[in-house]
Amino acid sequence: MNVPLNYEQITEGSLTIFAREVVHKSNINKELPWLVYLQGGPGFAAPRPEANNGWLKVALKYYRVLLLDQRGTGASSAISHQTLAAKSPQQQAEYLTHFRADNIVRDAEQLRQHLGIDQWALLGQSFGGFCALHYLSFYPHSLSRVFMTGGIPSLTATADEVYQATYKRVADKNKAFFKRFAGAQQQCNAIAEYIINNKVYLPNEQLFTVEQFQTWGITLGGTGGDLAMYYALESAFVEVEGQQVLSYTFLNTMLNQQSYQTNPIYAILHEAIYCQQQASDWAAERVRQQYPQYHYQKGSDLSFTGEMVYPWMFDQMTCLQPLREAAHLLAAKEDWPLLYCEQQLAKNTVPIAAAVYVEDMYVEYRYSCETLALLANAKSWQTNQYEHNGLRVDGEYIFERLITLADSM
Repeated sequence: MNVPLNYEQITEGSLTIFAREVVHKSNINKELPWLVYLQGGPGFAAPRPEANNGWLKVALKYYRVLLLDQRGTGASSAISHQTLAAKSPQQQAEYLTHFRADNIVRDAEQLRQHLGIDQWALLGQSFGGFCALHYLSFYPHSLSRVFMTGGIPSLTATADEVYQATYKRVADKNKAFFKRFAGAQQQCNAIAEYIINNKVYLPNEQLFTVEQFQTWGITLGGTGGDLAMYYALESAFVEVEGQQVLSYTFLNTMLNQQSYQTNPIYAILHEAIYCQQQASDWAAERVRQQYPQYHYQKGSDLSFTGEMVYPWMFDQMTCLQPLREAAHLLAAKEDWPLLYCEQQLAKNTVPIAAAVYVEDMYVEYRYSCETLALLANAKSWQTNQYEHNGLRVDGEYIFERLITLADSM
């Protein structure tokens, strides 16, 4: 389906939007309600189902499921450094302004009307929950139910306030990681020292830095992430001609962790998802100055950072370098439109069931609670049993519980 790039100026070009319908074979000829899955990110395609398991197994008992590739991802006019190469930095920045939650939801509305569906339900994971709140704010009549997992943002907090909270969460995750795994701190310090003392290159020939190594901490926010990191640390060094060097296996792991390069929306619009009529002005970088533990000094203990984007990424990371100037232009943009309508959410009538993770490293629990207090017709299940990726880890249980919660309303 084709949609306008800019819904305010529909002559500015169009995008292709792709969505995949999934239905259980036993329900092919049945009239079932629809459920749209909104992926986290921003900047990641909807999952490609391989089996009838997890949350999808539950959903297919009750719904026809629509897996929407949000604009700029997957098969929906995907954005990369390659697709933007022919544009000037100013053109890149202007183009990218149209890929936030507001236009993702407009695309979904176009699709709903195109399919002739009166109402459908939403399942929003992480950033998908942000999109769901925008949907509830401006198109509530189109929704029958809304489910959210790890995706209830503040309606008013600035990017600075968000990072003030999440840096503290990351500090807690660092403390827990190094306490759990004996020798991990020493090994991480040794890796940082080696990077400082040697020119180290990733498999794509990108110079590897301590700052890049620290971003590996994004993994600490998911169930099993700490264990995966510990195992990777075990093979960090290999002996070559009597010298300990960083192994190709480890360096390849580090490259694979840099999803900003393959999904540039995740980097270039990450702070913009919090912006309403103000500029981000590289909030994570500025707030970081208040936390000296994240500024590694030789001879000190290394601390990992989390889900933060920094301006140096656009200098160091190969696939982000062509977007450097556009990133700075977007960081300075002050006229981002509003994403949420508090008045509408306060009188909401659409049943909302949400899983809120108490120790979430990416979406601050306190802000989620504040938003829930403002939402009408919403119930939440608040738990520390799962991390932010609970839907991926135990989706069958979590989604069934949310359905039960919505049924009780």
